[in-house]
Amino acid sequence: MADMLNERSQQILEAIIEEHIATAQPVGSRAITTRLPTRLSPATVRNVMADLEEQGFLCSPHTSAGRIPTELGYRFYVDTLLQVVRLGQQQQDRIQAEYHWQGLQMSELLHTASKTLSSASSYTGLVMMPRLQKTIFRHIEFVKLSSRQILAVFVTQSGLVQNKLIELDEELTASDLEQISNYLNQEMAGLSIKEMQNRLLAEMAKEKALYDHLLQRALRLSEAALDTDSDGDIIIEGTSCFLEQPEFGDLERMKRVFRAFERKSVLFALLDRGLQNEGVQILIGSETEYSEIAGCSLITAAYSGKRGTLGTLGIIGPSRMPYSKVIPIVGYTASLVSRLLDQESD
Repeated sequence: MADMLNERSQQILEAIIEEHIATAQPVGSRAITTRLPTRLSPATVRNVMADLEEQGFLCSPHTSAGRIPTELGYRFYVDTLLQVVRLGQQQQDRIQAEYHWQGLQMSELLHTASKTLSSASSYTGLVMMPRLQKTIFRHIEFVKLSSRQILAVFVTQSGLVQNKLIELDEELTASDLEQISNYLNQEMAGLSIKEMQNRLLAEMAKEKALYDHLLQRALRLSEAALDTDSDGDIIIEGTSCFLEQPEFGDLERMKRVFRAFERKSVLFALLDRGLQNEGVQILIGSETEYSEIAGCSLITAAYSGKRGTLGTLGIIGPSRMPYSKVIPIVGYTASLVSRLLDQESD
């Protein structure tokens, strides 16, 4: 992509984008001359800006003499011109200090991650909770609520708690439920939820299960407890940051963004894309494919545990965001969360 523009055009495009990121205003040629590494006249800069506009990297808003970057301009900037550096030690220490290290359960850790993503970037932090089937089973308990209704509570190795209300075809005593939970906790601990489901199916297929009434009930009850379509949830922190962005001063535009936050389905679909990718992923503007968040960029990275990827976290904000600052925050937070989850699962 770099060969699309010569060195002078790249320098001017970079200067325009960084000036627009800083000011949120259309950028004129005189403002650019002070940012360039070599001295160029405003007339020369204007000519290059006209060429960049013709090529689709810039556009002229309304009747302004200045230019602003297009999505193509931002994409070229991120892919070709941007130099991302590691977070400084001081900023790493500030982020780490938020996690209180000892005793954080997974849900607490991920809520903290969303908050620190927002506070460190001044944009909106997003964290997708793990898909249940990728987590590791630690413990299950059945609580009798009525003669035919129980609450199944199972806990993953990293501390995620899942509750499921189950309607029974037959009444089970408290003693029955205790025996069932003891059996499952002894036989299934340490398996992923998916592995546990597969084990249950295999056990139910065995002939011996047909002759052991309690085992049969244990398998069916646990199958019902784990039969969930839940794909987790999304933790969102810092939505008010959008109110501070001049691009979203239009009330209708702001309403669309906040509706996307409320429904979460759009954000979940976007974060879900990052599960199969390594490193930091960047979606700019219409690359998200959702009109509700038009004009936004999403920067994400996957976090993992000992058995692989668990979920995705990231930052959403206007396409006019300081990518060189935000990208390392997302990358560092994902690696920190992964490290903490590994520690908690030991």
